[in-house]
Amino acid sequence: MTVADPMRIGVYVDAFNVYYRARDQCGRSTPGWRWLDLAGLAMDLINPRFWPRAELTRLVYCTALRDRAGDPSSLRDQHTYLAALRERNPCTIVETGKYAPRPKSGALLSRDGSRRRIASPGPGLIPSWLPAEEVAGPEGTSELLVSVATFEEKGSDVNLASHLLLDVLEHRVDAAMVFSNDSDLRFPLEQARSRVPVATINPGSGRTADDLRGDPSFGAGRHWWRKLRPAHYFTHQLPKEVGVHCRPPGW
Repeated sequence: MTVADPMRIGVYVDAFNVYYRARDQCGRSTPGWRWLDLAGLAMDLINPRFWPRAELTRLVYCTALRDRAGDPSSLRDQHTYLAALRERNPCTIVETGKYAPRPKSGALLSRDGSRRRIASPGPGLIPSWLPAEEVAGPEGTSELLVSVATFEEKGSDVNLASHLLLDVLEHRVDAAMVFSNDSDLRFPLEQARSRVPVATINPGSGRTADDLRGDPSFGAGRHWWRKLRPAHYFTHQLPKEVGVHCRPPGW
């Protein structure tokens, strides 16, 4: 890379991490944040004095297809968004993991936001319709153990790390931006920072994971960290129509 060359930027997105943190901030039932222009957002975050002549050359979107019984609209809307991303930015790569049902067991919690463990009323008072087992909690009090059905996305963190490191090691990018607050990415981010400047974008309002923090001058240097706010999502939306792809209702 010479002084006159553009700085080739690779953007790597942990899609579900971004989606759920955006939903937490913007509101599940609030429209206007899902049809996200990731390329526009990424480039607007860059300080040109810090990363001069930045040019987006790779956008890697790591997700899983929401293919589950009884919810065809989610998958249809997701396909529409992925197609719009590709249409808008031909450098987009969509890497899919798995989205699969998984049973989980745990203590029954209050739904008032306190995440308080619900005490057992006693074996004889547990409603017959509630499949719960009385167990001793961590503080010795009796609580209720229940099983729930949930869906879990698998593979996005590994796919993101793989694309990031391959692009860095094969010199496809001069700098990288990672949209995630998943602490499992500590090692690949450290390795990337030793070779190229890396921006770490926390998509939520909470504290950036300690494992994703670092020294701006480590390795290649010129690393930086940002945290997204609701305004970042609402002001960086794709056009309502991208080619033949239209923003889904409610988005």
